[in-house]
Amino acid sequence: MFFRINWVHKIFKILKWTFLILLGLFIILVIGRWIYLDKQAETDEQVIKIHNTKLTLDDVMGKNLPPDPGVLADATVQGIDVNNNGIRDDVELAVFKEYPNSAKTRAVLLQYALAMQMEFIQPIFEQEVVIATTQEGDRAYQCIGKILVRDDENEKIMEKYFEEADILRSFVENKQLNTEERKKFEEDFLKKIGSYNSLEHVCDIDYSKLPN
Repeated sequence: MFFRINWVHKIFKILKWTFLILLGLFIILVIGRWIYLDKQAETDEQVIKIHNTKLTLDDVMGKNLPPDPGVLADATVQGIDVNNNGIRDDVELAVFKEYPNSAKTRAVLLQYALAMQMEFIQPIFEQEVVIATTQEGDRAYQCIGKILVRDDENEKIMEKYFEEADILRSFVENKQLNTEERKKFEEDFLKKIGSYNSLEHVCDIDYSKLPN
């Protein structure tokens, strides 16, 4: 009789610990799932924010130009953005200095600068965020070519087209990636990129309505 009671007690003990272990695993699973969903919601929110960030006509026309940040421009990887328009102040001022008489050129270059700067200010580096940022960069990259004359059937015109497009794109890239730290940051940021679809190549500003 004593042996049977002892045996039942051991079985009960085993079942109790099995239940506790399974309950613990279930709680861990629920917490893990909650953390994942919360993180995914944060990622989705950031992706939407990236795609909704657009250049404005006021930016193009210089309605709120920032002061020259001086040596502070390169004090951090993110740089200075006093007027809070998403464009690094020193790059924004460089575009206006180089192209004071062409709003169309400023429009496409500032859009490219805005897209490139987004790489440096993201609060999270999930793959979806990297892809969204890259998609906006690609869209801005292609937008630059839209203000240039091209004729796919004319070799000379196309040579000039590619040459001018390269000059414009390089202008922004050289200003934006002007330190080794920034080059390394972009390199690390893009390591999380995967396959993605390009966005429709529509410029943020309808440059055809600009005066020059």
